[in-house]
Amino acid sequence: MQTEVELLNTSKPRHIAIIMDGNGRWAQKRLLPRAMGHRAGVKTVRKIVEFCASEEIEVLTLFAFSSENWRRPKEEVSLLMNLFFSTLQTEIDRLDRNNIRIHFIGDRSAFSEKLQNKINQGENQTRNNDGLNLVIAVNYGGRWDIKEATKSIAESVMLGQLQISDINEEAIRKRLSIADLPEPDLFIRTGGEKRISNFLLWHLAYTELYFTPELWPDFDKESMKKAIEDFSTRQRRFGHTGEQINNKLQNLK
Repeated sequence: MQTEVELLNTSKPRHIAIIMDGNGRWAQKRLLPRAMGHRAGVKTVRKIVEFCASEEIEVLTLFAFSSENWRRPKEEVSLLMNLFFSTLQTEIDRLDRNNIRIHFIGDRSAFSEKLQNKINQGENQTRNNDGLNLVIAVNYGGRWDIKEATKSIAESVMLGQLQISDINEEAIRKRLSIADLPEPDLFIRTGGEKRISNFLLWHLAYTELYFTPELWPDFDKESMKKAIEDFSTRQRRFGHTGEQINNKLQNLK
């Protein structure tokens, strides 16, 4: 985990988490099938990944498919799964060539065996890369994440590996997804909605939130720069007063 000093003394986020909202509306505005919006969204993902890699952002987490998205029309869900598979097939080698490590979080059991194998292949192929950590949240929900951590703790207690008195925030945190990565500094949601929609509920406790009306296919490198510039103007207090933060930063000089 980052120390308090590291969190305070930075104008650039180490970890950016994004809800990529607005693909369907982007297509509808252009009188196109929703599928065209999702395909346009994939192109934006490529641009944003390239930007974060070039800017030496440590972690980029993208909410690709939530556990609630299964409620969408079956035709759209099927399209999204096929698009997800075909994108992995074409992009894994590109990510590997650019020293990007890809990691997936969420419940994979609902996916076809073919898709699960492709996910595993991507993780294995890029495992040793030490550039940008690209995290894809797919069939993921923040409540699911906390539930799985709770089940793990309960099992450890039953096996005598953990005492109830040992259950603290750290015991929970290290059983959550992306426990080995810094928590998000900046959360971005495109599409104009202003909620976090069951995304990284534990991890976003002290994250700076940024909402934009831009639909995801319209979000570009300049949009990312604007979000990061906004982040750099904020004072992250973590429960302290502004005066305390200023004193801490002064002592670092």
